[in-house]
Amino acid sequence: MFPIPCRVPLCLLLVLLPLTLAAEQPAVPDAQAALDQILEDAWQFELRTDPLFATRVGEHRYNDRLPDTSPGELRRQAEFRQTLLTRLEAVPIERLPRSAQINHAILRRTLSDAAKFQEFSSHLMPLTNRWGFHIAFPELPQRVPLGTLRDYENYLARLRDFPRYADEQMAWLAEGMRQGRVLPAAVMEGYLETIRPHIVDEPEQSLLFAPLRRFPDRIGADEQERLREAGRRAVAEQIVPSYQRFLEFMRDEYLPACRPTTAIADLPDGREYYRFLVRHFTTLDVTPEEVHAIGQAEVVRIRGEMRDVIRRAGFEGGQAEFVKFLREDPRFYATSAEQLQKEVAWILKRMDGRLPELFKTLPRTPYGLRVVPAYIAPKTTSAYYSQPAGDGSQAGFYYINTFNLKSRPLYEMEALSLHEAVPGHHLQLALQQELRDLPPMRRFTEFTAFVEGWALYAESLGREVGFYEDPYSDFGRLSFEMWRACRLVVDTGLHYLGWSRQRAIDFMAEHTALSLHNIEAEVDRYISWPGQALAYKMGELKIRQLRTDAEQKLGAAFDLREFHDVVLGSGSVPLDLLEENVRALMP
Repeated sequence: MFPIPCRVPLCLLLVLLPLTLAAEQPAVPDAQAALDQILEDAWQFELRTDPLFATRVGEHRYNDRLPDTSPGELRRQAEFRQTLLTRLEAVPIERLPRSAQINHAILRRTLSDAAKFQEFSSHLMPLTNRWGFHIAFPELPQRVPLGTLRDYENYLARLRDFPRYADEQMAWLAEGMRQGRVLPAAVMEGYLETIRPHIVDEPEQSLLFAPLRRFPDRIGADEQERLREAGRRAVAEQIVPSYQRFLEFMRDEYLPACRPTTAIADLPDGREYYRFLVRHFTTLDVTPEEVHAIGQAEVVRIRGEMRDVIRRAGFEGGQAEFVKFLREDPRFYATSAEQLQKEVAWILKRMDGRLPELFKTLPRTPYGLRVVPAYIAPKTTSAYYSQPAGDGSQAGFYYINTFNLKSRPLYEMEALSLHEAVPGHHLQLALQQELRDLPPMRRFTEFTAFVEGWALYAESLGREVGFYEDPYSDFGRLSFEMWRACRLVVDTGLHYLGWSRQRAIDFMAEHTALSLHNIEAEVDRYISWPGQALAYKMGELKIRQLRTDAEQKLGAAFDLREFHDVVLGSGSVPLDLLEENVRALMP
């Protein structure tokens, strides 16, 4: 669920950052070799410790395994990360070229933050109100190779290992209960419905049995039947009993123990933990109070733009009346799931044709459109993106939520689709995976402030290529931007400044055009996943600031396509390093 060389110059005046600085500051062989070995050791360590991640990025040595999250293994992992950090700090960074210095800084940040998460016992709350091991696991058939007999044997091995994996997760949740580190009760309503669909009467009803219905022709009939029978046994004897145990544990033990408060600050060391989360998710040295103030200022600015759009629409009334009109008028809502999917597909196809106007470098990996699975649709938001496989064997996918169509207004679909697919998540993440001149660790490391900041910035690019032409869609764009600005206010308010859940809902309802269903789902997300929602607006503000600075300094020489190549050409980086990259390339 994560993230130097720039590939293209910024205008004719600029040159490639790594090549230029490497020429000015040659690598010292011993320092470079030491760093390269640490990067390789760190990469192999991450592949071994998270086999599911390894499969996703195209490393198939561990395709028959699930992660080991036992206490002893977590201790060993912490010790190894500390060893890596000690080795890393011994490398003389001043003797490295700029590209290697970036690799050094990113690995140091990644290792240090992992240590802090363990210090704050984050593993004792391995769930959010909308995600967890039990929700991710049924998606396994869509995330693993299934082309050979060995692939199917590996798949079945993972099914058989699920009880051990689930029991380890429940053990951490139980320890969290003992230490008072549990999720808020307010966000857990309906949680059992994310578990019940996987407790089936017949194995063939399980989503995990789906790959065993049809096989490639290269697998013979006898082998097919053997695999099906093994799958039936695995579902009946391992999968269903594990989900049944988890259901009973959550119903009888965990949910009754959930805390009445909502703020992460209410946990032991909670205020210090939240300050760390703010720095982690924004990659900036900012405080919760500073982020809250930035959010308030953005809300005021965007509200003014919203008033302009309302006037352009010829609507007589204020923003509250306009939002009520948008929420209630049936013209703004699809009448079927198929209609919603067609509207989204049309938006994406139009944007596909405009991408070369905005970008010089486009990813080769395609993307597709899927519907959010029914078992999580009521608890999740309007859409999300799933990355392509690292070896190119699977496309990326934009998942659209067709549950409760009255909460999926069509005027939001342009901004939503540009965010999740192109030029947002798919374009950026697929392109990053194709940066073969980066170390493997860098190609698959994601910093939320960069990834989500880029996707929010990408929404605004639609204005430059013919989107948001009608005022309702433009208001939808502004509502999405306002939504992310409100997150800065609401997340810090909830977790650090004493806001109640209802106050957060009321604030979102006053300032955005989101449906009340989506507002409640979003606020519950912020409560159960503190800090993450800050990354979007903080990242977008930084990218927008860097673009404005480049436009002012370069004047007529500014080229938007080359600016985008500079921003995306180093992959996902912390915002301070992104600023260094861009500013080093401006005269």
